[in-house]
Amino acid sequence: MTTTQISGVTVATQANVYFDGKCVSHSLTLADGTKQSVGVILPATLTFNTGAPEVMECVAGGCEYLLAGSSTWVKNGPGDQFSVPGNSSFQIRVSEAYHYICRFG
Repeated sequence: MTTTQISGVTVATQANVYFDGKCVSHSLTLADGTKQSVGVILPATLTFNTGAPEVMECVAGGCEYLLAGSSTWVKNGPGDQFSVPGNSSFQIRVSEAYHYICRFG
């Protein structure tokens, strides 16, 4: 099931802009103190490094992702999620705008 809204959050008004604007997100803090971000990745192939473990949820559009150590690209669409270990990386290929929620920890 695709998340359509997140209630009871504090939103950082300044955007996080990565890869010359190919990825733009806003940081959220939930009432219990957990952190998330909500954003969009424009068409590109990008590599992200993780500090903490992450769960990426697609809310619109789609992508393919490749986890570090894997040789298999996996498709991801609305309602799909994938997990990335901490202190790792993943590549993402986007051919149409990929709207996502990233949950940390």
